[in-house]
Amino acid sequence: MLVGPLALFLLAIFVIPIAALLTRAADNPEVIDTLPHTLQALSQWDGQATPPDTAFQALAQDLTNAKSSPAAGELARRLNYEIAGYRSLIFKTLRHMPIQAADAADARAQLTDLDKRWAEPAYWRVIANNDKAWTPYYLLASLDLKLDENGSIVAAPEGTSAFQEIFSRTFIMSLVVTLVALALGYPLAYWITRLPKRRANLVLICILIPFWTSVLVRIAAWVVLLQREGLINSALGDLGLISEPLPLLFNRLGVYIAMVHILLPFMVLPLYSVMQSVPPSYQRAAISLGSHPFAAFWRVYVPQTYPGIAAGSLLVFIIAIGYYITPALLGGAGDQMISYYVAYFTNQTINWGMASALGLILLVATLLLYALYRRISGKELALN
Repeated sequence: MLVGPLALFLLAIFVIPIAALLTRAADNPEVIDTLPHTLQALSQWDGQATPPDTAFQALAQDLTNAKSSPAAGELARRLNYEIAGYRSLIFKTLRHMPIQAADAADARAQLTDLDKRWAEPAYWRVIANNDKAWTPYYLLASLDLKLDENGSIVAAPEGTSAFQEIFSRTFIMSLVVTLVALALGYPLAYWITRLPKRRANLVLICILIPFWTSVLVRIAAWVVLLQREGLINSALGDLGLISEPLPLLFNRLGVYIAMVHILLPFMVLPLYSVMQSVPPSYQRAAISLGSHPFAAFWRVYVPQTYPGIAAGSLLVFIIAIGYYITPALLGGAGDQMISYYVAYFTNQTINWGMASALGLILLVATLLLYALYRRISGKELALN
């Protein structure tokens, strides 16, 4: 009962909205809601030859009904995802609705005279293939895949999509940030544990200071530091170490520097928490028994900090794969991560299906990483 209010709050504010958004990755209402008579006329069509005359008559009826509603724009945008130019075809046809057709054959003649594309089976196949309330189109497109005419999953044409490359870039950049944060955070956390309590608390406060500063402020500070005439290039030039400014901004290096700086506390704190509980007497005992200090550190001390390494690495990696603002402001066109494209499809193209599909894949990857961490940590506890 004590946890109930919090559980209800999270369910209403967090779980249900995210679940509703993710369902858009497979939601496909545009065609079945706007072209019901057309889909009925195409139900027995083989998809090869030009559809029957009744399909043209039904299409004219459906477009006439949708002419003054927002559904027409949603239909045009949805069909345009699969065939470029479909949007202009729909709006061109809508402008001439209603047509005065004596019969189905006359409707066919008028539509094909209006635009020759209505005589091509490919445009009708797109309508016929969207006869269900759900579609794998967005999820497949987010993985550079598509359905061919036979319903088989095939690779999308080269140059039409690059989401596999973007996902690969996202995970590689996140992995690099995690490894650099671990390389910097581990000795820092170890050093803090060896300080007197008063000095250790002071250093921890210095590490936590970034949490009290806005991310945008920190990124703006890195812009000042890393630009061609910034403080870093000016200092290196004054010392005679460089003859011309180094390219530190609007590239991958600038993104790495800023992300490591922002995420470093998330690595240090779990490591420090675990290291603080490791008795230093174990390492001293190993040295007193003849072990080399480095061997004692590597074989006795480090294994006891594996939970902190795993927790810090997982935390940094999961936060990094969802980063948006830092690559957007400090990176170039080839340094954007998948979250940039989620924001692009949400705010600019208003393609909720693609945004939800990309977000769903990112969520699944995060859950798999968490499950892997739980599995590994469970084995470690069993061994201990």
